[in-house]
Amino acid sequence: MPCDTRIPEGMTVEQRKKDVEKAVERLERALSAGAVTVKVGPQGSITFSSWAEGKDGRDGVSDLCAYRRLAAKGSWALRQAVVKAEATSGRKVDQRAIGAGFHTHDGGKTWSTH
Repeated sequence: MPCDTRIPEGMTVEQRKKDVEKAVERLERALSAGAVTVKVGPQGSITFSSWAEGKDGRDGVSDLCAYRRLAAKGSWALRQAVVKAEATSGRKVDQRAIGAGFHTHDGGKTWSTH
């Protein structure tokens, strides 16, 4: 996945894969605990609110990459957070928007594919 391919200088591919896996595991625990929530954008893409940057947070992993990883493994915490976000926003998550790469860097105020 793309989040595996952004390898910081001095890090091996294997180390990056482990870091990404750990970050996604932390996200899943935070979703379960309610510390991180999902927001659905107007076009149907998602962002994780309150998922902090840093070694003990997202560690450079994008929202879309984390979403794809959790969705692929059938994460119960993700499904529950998405259902709640869809009900709150009145919008459904659109896999086409996620596939197109719609994302946000400001917590959902603006969205783009760049």
